[in-house]
Amino acid sequence: MTTSTLTDRLGSLETFNQSALDRFLEKRIDPLWLSAKRKEAWEIYQSLDWPNPRDENWMRSDIRGLKLSKFAPNVDESTQIASGSPVRLLDGVDVSASARSVNGVVVSETLDEKLSAKGVVVGSLSRCAREHSGIVEKHLHSLICPKSDRFAALQTAMWSDGFLVYVPRNVRIELPIHLHAALGDGQVDLSHTLIVLEEGAEATVLFESSSPDPMASGFHCGGVELIQHGNSHLRYVNLQDWGKGSWHFAHQRASVGRDAQLQWTVAAMGSRFAQVDQRVQLVEPGASSQVNGVMFTQDRQHLVYNTLQHHNAPHCNSDFLYKSVLQDRSRTVWRGMIKVSPGAQKTDGYQRNDNLMLSDAARADSIPGLEINADDVRCTHGSTSGRVDEELIFYAQSRGFTRSEAIRMIVTGFFQQIFDRITIESVREALGAAIARQVRQYE
Repeated sequence: MTTSTLTDRLGSLETFNQSALDRFLEKRIDPLWLSAKRKEAWEIYQSLDWPNPRDENWMRSDIRGLKLSKFAPNVDESTQIASGSPVRLLDGVDVSASARSVNGVVVSETLDEKLSAKGVVVGSLSRCAREHSGIVEKHLHSLICPKSDRFAALQTAMWSDGFLVYVPRNVRIELPIHLHAALGDGQVDLSHTLIVLEEGAEATVLFESSSPDPMASGFHCGGVELIQHGNSHLRYVNLQDWGKGSWHFAHQRASVGRDAQLQWTVAAMGSRFAQVDQRVQLVEPGASSQVNGVMFTQDRQHLVYNTLQHHNAPHCNSDFLYKSVLQDRSRTVWRGMIKVSPGAQKTDGYQRNDNLMLSDAARADSIPGLEINADDVRCTHGSTSGRVDEELIFYAQSRGFTRSEAIRMIVTGFFQQIFDRITIESVREALGAAIARQVRQYE
């Protein structure tokens, strides 16, 4: 398919044009530096073509059904309330701070007064760009380049709001921070999440996205930047459960400094189509990252994850494990790369992707890769794909379990390796329950 044909398929794009940008900027109260950055990104957006199916990262992505002309950018900061969007990560959990957005605009914020007195900031990124301009200007889009593709340029130019979490030097937050993004049927979310931990800081952030109707449509084009300075510790959980008619595009980045530790857990269950570009940069000696991924797909869902573990400094460790369960005619694509820069000696990098298919019509593509430019490293990768073992089902049924119960146990056991790596009990329980609810019986 040619680029021009793809553009025709995407629609006339009348809702995302210069006039829409002008109205968007007129309604906002942005600092001058931010307005300039938006206009620069818009010029990049206009200069780029839509992703070409011949591009390696997009050759297994089918976005012909996306009609951007059906969606309008959120020009006003007022927003339609998406009531009833499920929240799964809060059961039995006390939090130190929380924020909620609807259709890309933050509608509520809370923060413990003691943490606020220590300089912790949690809340609307749009508001913080004005009230904490120094923090936001220094870090916003420092990891995501609008030239990456047209979706990145669009999001950089027209992000409506989002969340900022800022933890000052040596401040350790014991209770989790909870962030929730809700997307109404037919609505747009161009939000951005920026999390900054200064030297010696520690925090746990639980982020989840959902729709009020499990079959809701919508368009999400977002960005996530996790920035960790020396000796900081971040546990970041991202549960994506948009409506099954939604389109989900995201650029997600992490930068991990000297002796800092990142545990990043991803659970992807929602959206009609998702294309996520997830990258972890280990930028100083002693940096460590663990990325855990759970994908569960059904119907005709199509989820694509392109991941990169980039070792830029010596004596760094990266540990990556994604597991996917697929049913019906769904499809997943995982393309992973460990990249070791020259001079990044004593690198220890690991990546693995395992897939379990519950139906003959499901399909999983796994493409691991290594790019090594140093000679004193240890890097390994691998992947497996297979069907449900009927002998295991028969064994469980012979002990009194129904076929559905047997399949649920097999799926839970398949994900157990991931669950064991998650150090937050409430997250383990929430993910296990959410997955169990979606497993159907297959004969």
